[in-house]
Amino acid sequence: MIATDIDPRSARRVEKATLRAETAAFNDSKKRLSSKGATIAAVVIAVIWTIPTFGLFVTSFRQPADINTSGWWTFFTHPDLTISNYTNTLNFNDTLTVGQSFVNSLVIVIPATLIPISLALLAAYAFAWVEFRGKNILFVGVFSLQVVPIQVALVPLLLLFSNGVTIGHWAVFPGLNLSGTDGSFARIWIAHTIFALPLAIFLLHNFIAALPVDIMEAAKIDGASHGQIFFRIVLPLARPAIASFAILQFLWVWNDLLVATIFAGNNPPITKLLVDLAGTYGQQWYLLSAGTFLAIIAPLIVFFSLQRYFVRGLLAGATKG
Repeated sequence: MIATDIDPRSARRVEKATLRAETAAFNDSKKRLSSKGATIAAVVIAVIWTIPTFGLFVTSFRQPADINTSGWWTFFTHPDLTISNYTNTLNFNDTLTVGQSFVNSLVIVIPATLIPISLALLAAYAFAWVEFRGKNILFVGVFSLQVVPIQVALVPLLLLFSNGVTIGHWAVFPGLNLSGTDGSFARIWIAHTIFALPLAIFLLHNFIAALPVDIMEAAKIDGASHGQIFFRIVLPLARPAIASFAILQFLWVWNDLLVATIFAGNNPPITKLLVDLAGTYGQQWYLLSAGTFLAIIAPLIVFFSLQRYFVRGLLAGATKG
């Protein structure tokens, strides 16, 4: 009788073996690339890179009058801290509140991260382990789409989300009719999914293609279908790659302003709030420092929650061969 279940112990052994191989590759690269000079240079670069962020953090607690008249480094000689910037930012209620913009960003970023990952996983598995005609050409075509800038596709996307293109009585290009306020979130989800798929498929394909051939062949011999292999073997082993791309996509969508400004309509994210905080003539620009640190709360939570997978995901495919 042909068994249809995959032994979970075999999957765990393969996962441990893959982890050991990735760790060995990382340690080997660390030994070859690490030196005292490189370490000192990395520390210096990290300190220089952190100085603007630290200055922004100090500015967020300074008095508005001090911010307008002196640099943040004067804080060390004349410290005068206040939380009024954060209070004014939280109470900011011109056209958009902080809470509403924060919720809008979450509603935008969660589907815009999960949808491309779900579709990319299926495509990456097909490119890696399913044989079909024209697979290599199609994969190169998908990968080459990364060179297309998002600005080039804005007008076609606007046509796609509207009633399309008609010439006379002929519908040359049918639209999705998402031009209203109700479709604002759907427009952003579709736009971010379209531009995330090429990179997502490429990264996940490298990881999935590097999985041991033996476990795949053993699963097929046991009678497992592609669906069983995908859900019981590939998904558990691909968690590092999934987490790595999830971090990148989450940060990209959360910090996006261009797509949100064009397609969000009456549901703008927190990046739009940061623009409004400065006021029409930039008279309240000191609120931007406090608003910036309020805006990075969610990205920090996501990064520190998934960082243990990040290095493993970046080494995706490094042990293949």
